[in-house]
Amino acid sequence: MNHRNVGTLDRALRAIIALACVATAVAVPLALPLRVGVFGGMALYLAITALAGTCLGYRLMGRSTCPTHARS
Repeated sequence: MNHRNVGTLDRALRAIIALACVATAVAVPLALPLRVGVFGGMALYLAITALAGTCLGYRLMGRSTCPTHARS
């Protein structure tokens, strides 16, 4: 059974935003633990959901951006 709930455009945007979060974590003049925790954590979550094609938040809300699993 396929459990994907993140569509192609959504996956691409998540990957782009994950890269932006990594760049921000490097460039922002904040303490290292704060940069890694906030921006690194967001980048990791977005990258994992982009690669896996599934989002826990969408699943909990019963949502999907995947055209084959879109709900009416």
